[in-house]
Amino acid sequence: MPRASILATVMVRAAGNDDAEAMAQVIAAVAEEGSIGAEPPVDIEARAQRFRDVLADGGAGGMWVLDEEGRVVGLAGAYESGPAGVLAIGMALLPRARGRGGGRALLGAVLDHARAHEAHKVELEVWPDNARAIALYARVGFRVEGVRRDHYRRRDGTLRSTLLMAYLLEERG
Repeated sequence: MPRASILATVMVRAAGNDDAEAMAQVIAAVAEEGSIGAEPPVDIEARAQRFRDVLADGGAGGMWVLDEEGRVVGLAGAYESGPAGVLAIGMALLPRARGRGGGRALLGAVLDHARAHEAHKVELEVWPDNARAIALYARVGFRVEGVRRDHYRRRDGTLRSTLLMAYLLEERG
């Protein structure tokens, strides 16, 4: 069963349809920083619908929000990435929610969910210059598995690389 984590006035909880627009707003705000894959301007309505679709899917994926006194200040989503037993994750936190344990709590909720759904691996991609996120992922136990060199073409034509990181829920002997 998913756990709710409380950090002062911040709580991680399962996302619901009513959170979709607020989650899209978080993505739009963080996209302005250039620290996630989404690029501004983010179509709030379309992104909110994508979140609703994920919530309605009922598969092994899931979504969580970081709730600060009734306001969504962060989110994490887990998605089936193709291979059986592997979930891919994405997350974003507003600047005011960072450095207070919310990212770690979101990752804890994702990993608990992955275990409950018998996943053996959780993977993610992160920009190599996002040192804060990389450090968080490493503290939780994610390891770098590789690099996608010049993999993503941005709207301005530049190419971005990503680090591939993963957390193995089942260690092989």
